[in-house]
Amino acid sequence: MNLAEYNHFTEELRLKLAGDDRVLALVAVGSMTQQDYQPDEWSDHDFFVITIHGVQEDMRRDLSWLPRPDELVFSFRETEHGMKALYAGGHLLEFAIFNEAELQLARLNRYRVLLDKAEIAPKLAELALTTQDYVAQAQTDPSGRFAEFLMNLFVGAGRYARGEHLSGHQFIKTHALTHLLRLLGEFHTSEAQHLLDNLDPFRRFEQVFPQLGAEINRILAQNTLLAAEGLLALAVQELRPFFTPFPDAAVTEVQHMIARAKQEGKDEF
Repeated sequence: MNLAEYNHFTEELRLKLAGDDRVLALVAVGSMTQQDYQPDEWSDHDFFVITIHGVQEDMRRDLSWLPRPDELVFSFRETEHGMKALYAGGHLLEFAIFNEAELQLARLNRYRVLLDKAEIAPKLAELALTTQDYVAQAQTDPSGRFAEFLMNLFVGAGRYARGEHLSGHQFIKTHALTHLLRLLGEFHTSEAQHLLDNLDPFRRFEQVFPQLGAEINRILAQNTLLAAEGLLALAVQELRPFFTPFPDAAVTEVQHMIARAKQEGKDEF
């Protein structure tokens, strides 16, 4: 969809739900909020529908309330409250349906209220603040996060050397990387810092830190153990100034583990 088509679909959805007596509010999330950045041809429609009590499950099971329901080719239940629906032509919807009581279970950062029949907006503002508190409490201190990064590399290299390549890949290129991205986002600054997503450190990282993003993507394109080596070297280079004392002994042990794992699988290099 181009931007005009995207906005037209948004308005179709809003108007259809405005006429549905079961619906109390429609809330855009993600790129659909059109805050800080505009949707592009790859953007999904992401939204919450808030309903009166007792109808939310019916709306999850019967999607005829969506615009152009005859054009849907696939849909499925992703979570207790969340759905995905795919249209012919390749446009994806990701949405969750809550009644007012269930809304407290959601996490919310960027959002835009498109329809509000029952003064839901104050509850959404409170939910966004609660989400900020949740993210802050879930974060370890930076030293603890860096320790997790190191140990994920250590465990991942060992798993890979043992022949558990999928698990090693996950520990290095997902678990360790997640901690690294959060640390880089915390300690580095950018004029585009506001684009970072406090619920997902992978989102828009390259837009905020283009050089770091390009280097990390180059590292990740390599064999898993070479990627572990590269991520560790980048972390030491970029994060050393922010830790006193710096855990040099732990870094050395991780380097040794990666080297041992590479030697074990030397035929792959």
